[in-house]
Formats: sequence, structure tokens, C-alpha cells
Amino acid sequence: MRNNTAWLLLFIIALIPSAFAQSPWPNRAVRIVVPFPPGGNTDVVARLLAPRLAEEYGQPFVVDNRGGAGGTVGAEAVARAAPDGHTLIVIASTYASSAALYNLPYDPVSGIAPVGIITVGPLVLAAHPGVKANNLKEFVELLRAKPGAMSFGSSGTGSVPHLAAELFHQMTRTEAVHVPYKGDTPAIADLMGGHIQYVMISPLAIAPQIKAGRLRGLGVSTEQRSQVMPDLPAIGEVVPGYKAATWFAMWAPAGTPKDVVARLNQSISRIAQTPDVQSRLRADGMEPASSTPEEFGRFIGEEIAKWSKVVKAGNIKVD
Repeated sequence: MRNNTAWLLLFIIALIPSAFAQSPWPNRAVRIVVPFPPGGNTDVVARLLAPRLAEEYGQPFVVDNRGGAGGTVGAEAVARAAPDGHTLIVIASTYASSAALYNLPYDPVSGIAPVGIITVGPLVLAAHPGVKANNLKEFVELLRAKPGAMSFGSSGTGSVPHLAAELFHQMTRTEAVHVPYKGDTPAIADLMGGHIQYVMISPLAIAPQIKAGRLRGLGVSTEQRSQVMPDLPAIGEVVPGYKAATWFAMWAPAGTPKDVVARLNQSISRIAQTPDVQSRLRADGMEPASSTPEEFGRFIGEEIAKWSKVVKAGNIKVD
């Protein structure tokens, strides 16, 4: 009898570490930080995910908008949060461009736990109808013939549209004058008025003007043609190797348990493929996507390296 009791006690003691290691997640509300103000595409993606994750895991997933410094304020807060799976962040492709432009207080590659990509999307290269180029090839030839004669607009210095245009110029060995704007709307207004000659911009902002014939779409920045604007060629068809996709993704603080990261990865990949979410994403100019955490981690490193090279070659600085 004593032997049986001793074995039982030993068995219970052996189970204690395992019980603690397998404590349920999530066991309280999960915060999803959006490092931008409400209303933008990053916010839209987070709010598409939050109620569906809450339904799946039985705990609230609360969106917390923390804007500032091009998304770096919110990202730093998450990087410093407890790595217990209860603080996450949804980021945009500006994460990589900001890492290329700013000295961040944490390592943007090794200092996080990548979860996965959620969506990808194109930018659109669009020109004023007065630009004497009917297609992308003619446009490149026109830029080469008149270096620095044309001006282009973007949603701000150091933004992904700005850097995507700079990459285009560097790869085609062309020059143009950059005019930064505070958002897409004023850039489109000046393009319509002929004050600038072209823009690199989101399809959602520019599609109505292109469809109405008031502006001319020349190409999309993704590696292949996009379902969002299928009539436009990929810029890479004329400029081999060119790609500058916009994207949205999720990561967690470094050290977040791998099983939690894996579960989140499976969940966001599945949610992005549901018909209602796909429909909403495409309406906002995005395509659902997925990756493993490892693939996303490599992708972040590649994106930061690419934009760092563009920033250095273009001597691009932000105030």
C-alpha cells in the first residue's frame, strides 16, 4: 500500500511541469495592435481578423490603434510586450520601408516572432493623359529621353509608393522629380490637374479615374498581373525583376511559444481564404495570401534589404 501511494505521488509530481507547460492559450483577451489610426487598410485587415479569431478561440481579440512615426511606435510597443501570445500586431509593408529609413530600438527581423502574411496587393503606375506614352514601354522611353523633366507624386517621402517609384527609376535608369503628398487624394487631384505627370499609388484610390478614362493606367507593381486590375500589365513584363508588392501580415513579440505562433498562422491563413473575407479584401485592392512563419521571417529580411538598398542609392532621407 505504501509503495502504491509513493508511486502515485511520484506520478503527480511528474505531471506538474507538464501541466504548467500546457496552460491554455489564450486565457484572457488578446490585443491586436494596429500601428496606424483607424480607417486605413491595416485597420481593416485587423478588424476582419479579430471577431473571427475571437469566435475560434473563445476569448476577445481587441484591436488597439497606436499610430505614430510611420508605424514604429506601435511596433516597438509590441516588440517589448510579454511574449505570451496575448499581444500581437498587424503590420503593413511600411514596416520594411520604415526599417530601411529609421534606426529602430529593436531588431526588426530577429527581434520579433513572425506569424505570417495575410494579404498582398499591387501599386498602380498611372499617368496623366497628356503624357505621350500609350504603354509602359513607351513611358520608359519617354523618361529616358527627358531625364528629370517629369514629376511624380506619392503619399509621402519614404512611403512604400515613393520607394516603389524610386526602385522603378533605378532599375530603368531614369530620373524624375518627387513631389510628396499627405495621402493619395491630394496626389490624385494634382495629377488630374496636370501639376504632376504620374503617380505610384494604391489601386483602390486610382481605379475609378482609370476606368473613367480620366487617367491612364500603365502597370501594376506586383510580380504578376493582379486580379484587382487584370487589364494592366505587371511592370516586370517590361522591367525584368521589378516587384514592389504591398502586403499585410502579423507578428508577435520574440519568444512567443512556437505552438501559439503555429496556431495563429493556421488561423489567419484559413480566415484569409474564407469567401466573405476574400470579397472584402479584393474590394479594398488586396489579395488573400499565406505563408509559414519561417517564410514570412525570410521575406521580412529580404524586403528590408531591398528597401535599404533603394534608400541608399537614392539618398532618401526623412525629417
